[in-house]
Amino acid sequence: MKHFDVIVIGGGPGGYIAAIRAAQLGFNTACIDEWKNTDGKPALGGTCTNIGCIPSKALLQSSEHYEHAGKHFADHGIEVKGLGLHLDKMLARKDQVVKQNNDGIQFLFKKNKVSFFHGRGSFVKAADVGYEIKVAGAAEETISGKHVIVATGSNARALPGAPFDEENILSNDGALRIQGVPKKLGLIGSGVIGLEMGSVWRRLGSEVTVLEALPTFLGAVDEQIAREAKKAFDKQGLKIELGVKVGEVAAGKKGVSVAWTNANGEAQTLDVDKLIVSIGRVPNTNGLNPDAVGLKLDERGAVLVDDECRTNLPNVWAVGDVVRGPMLAHKAEEEGVAVAERIAGQHGHVNFNTIPWVIYTSPEIAWVGQTEQQLKAAGVKYKAGTFPFMANGRARALGDTTGMVKFLAQAETDEILGVHIVGPMASELISEAVVAMEFRASAEDIARICHAHPSLSEATKEAALAVDKRTLNF
Repeated sequence: MKHFDVIVIGGGPGGYIAAIRAAQLGFNTACIDEWKNTDGKPALGGTCTNIGCIPSKALLQSSEHYEHAGKHFADHGIEVKGLGLHLDKMLARKDQVVKQNNDGIQFLFKKNKVSFFHGRGSFVKAADVGYEIKVAGAAEETISGKHVIVATGSNARALPGAPFDEENILSNDGALRIQGVPKKLGLIGSGVIGLEMGSVWRRLGSEVTVLEALPTFLGAVDEQIAREAKKAFDKQGLKIELGVKVGEVAAGKKGVSVAWTNANGEAQTLDVDKLIVSIGRVPNTNGLNPDAVGLKLDERGAVLVDDECRTNLPNVWAVGDVVRGPMLAHKAEEEGVAVAERIAGQHGHVNFNTIPWVIYTSPEIAWVGQTEQQLKAAGVKYKAGTFPFMANGRARALGDTTGMVKFLAQAETDEILGVHIVGPMASELISEAVVAMEFRASAEDIARICHAHPSLSEATKEAALAVDKRTLNF
């Protein structure tokens, strides 16, 4: 039986990063992952790389190019004749992007001397030194490790009574590989995945209707930012119904019929060609066999951990979507690094207050820290400053002036408490705010930093200036 210092179960962002960092720290490390391509070959990267972050961004980029060519190039003096959509080629490009990432992780494993086992990992028993882990794959075997890091991720949550068939009722997996542009597309849930997938297919020609149970749009987002985003989505033609109650969902040969009640209690029916269900995700412990070693799970099926990702068992850790906290790839990565460093006796660190969130729609939505409604609810005295992209020279040149940057700072100390952005390249702009908050900067600090001109980041500087009501360009 092969023995390792560290065994990581799961090869997604949390798992593969934990394995690489452990190997860098001198540990004999193994990583187990069962994902495979249609050809049966390993496909490292987990949900994020294979059916999540990476392929969705590829399709978002391709669909945005298509929409720009059809609707916006003329504004730049570019005439496009005979515009056509080759969906098969677009999907093939998406698959190629995914494969490049899969192959990249395998290269990193070889570079860092991480032993990779293709199959499903599960606990067998506690051993004299650590734990025995079974790898159920093409060639079943058992390995042992002193430390085990569980990084098994999450699965899409299905609507009760309407399981995913990935043909008519789709999870994020099926939503990424629809073979023809549906004339009518329905979405249940207006979260990150729902809005991104809805945006892709709307741009390609679908009539998209989103049914959201909550009475407010993007409840986790700052209300002012969410209102601005919804105005943009409404203008684009994304039909969003709030405060709905979904009833029976019936899939047939001609599509899917959804019975629902609107916010006024009126019965409605939505008939669509395809239905994407995006109502959250659940921790994945399928086949992990936690009972074999007494690993404790909570009522949701998540692995119970403390603030440092330790489980109830000695030398067993868990990170990412399978534990508490936001289900974000970058959060999983940071936890993976922190755990590897803790195993090495170092002081791994993850600051949950400075984890950025991004929705890759157009306009993009990104934020870090607290929202205005959270500060009000907590009774925190604060100052707010906003700056619109319509007053930013680079945004005008891009032809994309939707949205704004918003700063929230503590009223007395001026420390930045939250930054919220809706607009072009928000996903990139938010990093400055993350760095600033990690160093406990004030709004004045950002306002005093020289930003390149013309750049979108000048809107960040101006929003910081606006905290003290002294913007220069608005």
